[in-house]
Amino acid sequence: MTHQISATHIDFNKLREIIGTKSKLELSDDAVKRIANCRSYLDAMTGSLNEPVYGVNTGFGSLYNKSIAPGQLEQLQENLMMSHACGTGNEVPHEIVKLMLFLKIQGLSYGNSGVQTETVQRLIDFYNNDIYPVVYEQGSLGASGDLAPLAHLCLPLIGMGEVDYNGERISAAELNKRMKWNPVKLKSKEGLALLNGTQFMSSYGTYCVMQAMKISVLADVIGALSLEAFDGRIEPFHHLIHEIRPHKGQIDTAIRFRQLLNGSEMIKRKKEHVQDPYSFRCIPQVHGASKDAILYVANVLFNEINSVTDNPTVFPDAELVISAGNFHGQPLALAMDFLAIALSELGNISERRTYQLISGLRGLPPFLVANPGLNSGMMIPQYAAASLVSQNKQLCMPASVDSIVSSNGQEDHVSMGANAATKLLRVVHNLENVLAIELFNAAQAFEFRRPAKTSPQLETLLQSYRKTVPFLIEDRILYNDIHASQNFIRTLDVTPFE
Repeated sequence: MTHQISATHIDFNKLREIIGTKSKLELSDDAVKRIANCRSYLDAMTGSLNEPVYGVNTGFGSLYNKSIAPGQLEQLQENLMMSHACGTGNEVPHEIVKLMLFLKIQGLSYGNSGVQTETVQRLIDFYNNDIYPVVYEQGSLGASGDLAPLAHLCLPLIGMGEVDYNGERISAAELNKRMKWNPVKLKSKEGLALLNGTQFMSSYGTYCVMQAMKISVLADVIGALSLEAFDGRIEPFHHLIHEIRPHKGQIDTAIRFRQLLNGSEMIKRKKEHVQDPYSFRCIPQVHGASKDAILYVANVLFNEINSVTDNPTVFPDAELVISAGNFHGQPLALAMDFLAIALSELGNISERRTYQLISGLRGLPPFLVANPGLNSGMMIPQYAAASLVSQNKQLCMPASVDSIVSSNGQEDHVSMGANAATKLLRVVHNLENVLAIELFNAAQAFEFRRPAKTSPQLETLLQSYRKTVPFLIEDRILYNDIHASQNFIRTLDVTPFE
């Protein structure tokens, strides 16, 4: 399958389709025309420049007042690529690098960046051949764009840096030799167009939003099973409750729980208790608020991945080159900090449900094992969940409240959105594990409710889960079960909400 890069906006469904089906990319005729038109205008303008244009015939950052001779414009771009490749820390996962390539290609294709068609095509060649430039997590301030990580992403275009290809780490020079490619010869402004943008932040944000859309559904499914195992009540999900406080996420969560519990023997059973703890009773309000936050952040990311974010920006039809600030990651930094909080809260309430299930309440044995004392049962998985929840709370300290002056004061306010991005991914992974532990406990607890049955949907889930994680009769090594539970929810086929 082939996807044509064009001016058409990309939404999350389309992005999932492109990434999930491993579609090949190609430039549409319109994109080729727009890229070529912009480059032609810039070439013509460069040949007759009588005044400085930032990044075209000047230095960068606080060196904007240093003029560059016409014969050195191409060397200027190569020097930029080399000097800005200062990343450190862990390597960026391949799935994020793939998104960075895609979003950089998309952003350059609008025809406002002044790059050569050949340059964009080489990025497409990387994408289509699963060539992953080695990029590092740390080094970007989130303005002026993601300079360091994008330098590592694009350095192989000029035959420098390293890539992962066919499971092997090789130099870009070796890659060119194997692929029979020549290094791209950058023209004026091209290095800046490649480095100056928000594709590192937006790739992390996009990936995390897509994961969050699925995780939110999993939180509902697992929460519904916990409610059944705890002998919880259905009344808090009644439609009348949510019609008088009509937050969309709250209403949607209550609807989903009514659907998930439809046909359950357990939920219809006469209850001895008149109320449930908040971790069950307030699921619509808590899960719903996180859903609303996810949708807000998704809208921010939708705008970002369909934008031009390098600087300066070229407007060939208006015969203008404007130096401005679309590279500033503040919209992303704030949104990703918000998403981290919203996802952390899904983990926070999940761990509380796990705690209730193991507490020996409502006819369940302490720690969900038939012979507690000799057996510790499910005591320590809750510790693990609590540890992950605590770390997520620490990771929710907003990166966006910080700014450190750089480039000799020229870049005197930065977003720190790159740090918001990388810690958001950690929150996502931690939340997955917290939910996996809740499912482990909920499935164990429900076995003590037999012969009662839950709804057909949840019974199917339990049957499938039991093929992966067996019932705990007596103590065994549990990390294998937790890892199996993690893999189960990661591969569980659920439709993400949007």
